[in-house]
Order: sequence, then C-alpha cells, then structure tokens
Amino acid sequence: MIKTTSTSGVGITLENVSKSYNSSAPAAVDNFSMNINPGEFIMLVGPSGCGKTTTMKMINRIIEPTSGKIIIDGQDVLSLNPSFLRRNIGYVIQQIGLFPHMTIAENISVVPNLLGWSKDKTADRVEELLALVELDGGSFARRYPKELSGGQQQRVGVARALAADPPVMLMDEPFGATDPITREKLQLEFLRLQESMHKTIVFVTHDFDEALKLGDRIAVLSAGSQIVQFDTPANILSNPANEYVSSFIGQGAALKSLALIDVAQAKLLPASAATSSPHSVATFDNLRTALDRVVLAGGHPVAVLDEAERVVGAIGIEEISDALGADVRNLSPEKAV
Repeated sequence: MIKTTSTSGVGITLENVSKSYNSSAPAAVDNFSMNINPGEFIMLVGPSGCGKTTTMKMINRIIEPTSGKIIIDGQDVLSLNPSFLRRNIGYVIQQIGLFPHMTIAENISVVPNLLGWSKDKTADRVEELLALVELDGGSFARRYPKELSGGQQQRVGVARALAADPPVMLMDEPFGATDPITREKLQLEFLRLQESMHKTIVFVTHDFDEALKLGDRIAVLSAGSQIVQFDTPANILSNPANEYVSSFIGQGAALKSLALIDVAQAKLLPASAATSSPHSVATFDNLRTALDRVVLAGGHPVAVLDEAERVVGAIGIEEISDALGADVRNLSPEKAV
C-alpha cells in the first residue's frame, strides 16, 4: 500500500510498459522498462513526440498502459483505484492548473480535503507548505491565482503537489513556462526542497541543461520512449552513448561539466591570493559559478567563502581546470558569464 504519511520516496519499477492508440500505428511507448530507486530524481529527456510525457502519465494512470507492469513500493498500480493512486502521487505540470475560483489556501487543500483531513491539520499543512516554498502565508493564503506572478503560481503548484506528503512526484516541464531568471530560481529552490524531502521524482523536460542541473540520473529517449542512455549526468557528459546523445549535449560539454562539481571539491589557493575584486564564490557553489566570478574579476582569483561567509581560500582558472580535469582557459567569457 502506498502510504500517505511517507516522508521520503519509494521505489518504482516499470516492466515492459507499452502504450498503443492505434494497432496500425507505431506504439507511443514501446516496451519501456526502468528501475527507479527510493528518493531518486530521474529526468526523462527527448524530442517532442518521443513518448516521455506518456510514459510519465502511465505511472499515475492518467494514461492507462496497453501492456506491462508498473510497481510502486512493491504494489502493482493497476490493482489500485485510480483516484486513490493519484491522491498519493504529487503531480506538477507546466500549465500549473490552479483553480482560479479558489484561494491559494483552498488550492493547496484540495487533496487533504479529499483524504478527509481535519480543518486544523489542513490549515497547519497549508501554512507549513507556503513557508517551505518561500511564500508568506499571511500575505498569500487568501489571494487568488490571478493575483500572483507566474513564478509564485508555480510555487503554489509545487506546494499543492506536496500537500499530502506523497512519496512520489511526477513533474511535466513544470518550470517551462517561466522566464529564464525565474526558471533558474525555481530549479534551485526545488533542489533545496528535495535535499530535505528525498521524494522519488520523475521529471519530464526537453531542456538538457535542466536535466543536468536537477537529475540524479538522466534517461535520454528516442521515438517510442526507447532508452538510448540512462546514466548519471557526469557519465553522460563524459561518455555519451552515441551521436544522438551527443546532439543533446551540444557544444561546451566541459562547460556543462563545471556545473556538476562543487567549489569545495577544488584545491584552493590561500586566502591572500584573492584579488580586491567584489566578486566571490561560496564553497557550496559549483565551478560554473566560480568561473563566472573569475571572468568578472578579469581572470584573477576570487575569494571563497564558507557557509558563515568567512573567507577560507581563493580560486582561479588553474584550480578550476585541475578540479575539472580539463583546461578551461579557452572558454570564452561569452560562454562563461
């Protein structure tokens, strides 16, 4: 049984799952198999029409599979009531789907109300979730969706999906409709949430850079949801399976790899090596951010700060190159900033 009180993710197994709409046409999803570990963040990447969204929607039976098995926490989802199943799986989509006639608090309360939660328990959960997604309950709970920005609405969509504390979350290009700055901020905020939630997440995107930033593992799919490569971001960047996967990576694989390595993993210079530049970087930032700051400092080393904002060293081009295992001197400032 999928537990509504779960605070962390559960395993998901898809065994030879297919979806056909017409016997004379190729299957939308053809014999798809995948094992997802509890608490793992899985990205499904592929071109439009390859079947990635259909695959994800079969997990909560918004789309019924034609054949195969889908197991969540040891139980075949086809044996469950579809409504019960969906109430226990968080679902976030690009269009957000907030009910315009309901307040923000009422939108977040939809699933808890369906599950019969008490008013006090539901109200406490709404307050907790608004704080979690960094929206002030006193300011936002009684507002309506039209009174919020796109980024704020998307935060509410995430909060609503988390309302019943589901062990599994399905996310279909949830940040795709936001502007680039808001999108990056939402991505970082969701990574922060996942560090404490440890949900099992299946996330559909067409943006390979987003997959690199968020995913524990990435499945690169071709037509019919055929898995071309399923691996960690670092392994896909360093060892793409074929030209098809390489086409997703595009130019600048080394630059993309910088985003996967924390500054804390680099061998730092003494603090005295930092210039007087106002630019600095934190130990928990990645090397892509460090390279940006070094470029802004005219190529000179910048200070590295710990979580208490104390200077613990400095980092420059040499240190970034050594940590990456490749020379980054030829990366142009246009690419780095």
